[in-house]
Amino acid sequence: MKHKILVIHGPNLNMLGKREPEKYGTSTLDEINTLLTTHGSRTGIDVQTFQSNHEGSIVEKIQQARDVYNALIINPAAYTHTSIAIRDAVLLLDIPVVEIHLSNIYKRESFRHKSMLCDVVTGQIAGFGMYGYLMALDAIVNILQ
Repeated sequence: MKHKILVIHGPNLNMLGKREPEKYGTSTLDEINTLLTTHGSRTGIDVQTFQSNHEGSIVEKIQQARDVYNALIINPAAYTHTSIAIRDAVLLLDIPVVEIHLSNIYKRESFRHKSMLCDVVTGQIAGFGMYGYLMALDAIVNILQ
């Protein structure tokens, strides 16, 4: 059986490459998604991606993941620091979940140092830019095997 992994990108990530490239790099979200799906194919993983600027849409996608996917990679972006709703949705899952951030949130403004998800996810990767997504995917593959 081929494993299915969902990757959720939160608000403003659709603007990657244009928004603060000194913090987030010059890669676009399409480039990151292509990198993920290509890497997934090489490792026998079906990677599906989803992006929304809306908290409720992200919550609904997480809820739908429960019976469809074997793992979740999520970059909640700004919702990292504020969303109890996303945290509660993640708590519904009984699959591995990796929280990912392009920048190191602990080297930024103090309000970004708190993650609402860090204690309910399998692991967290921050500060490696787009390659953090590949690290998360490799970690998930390792966990699933």
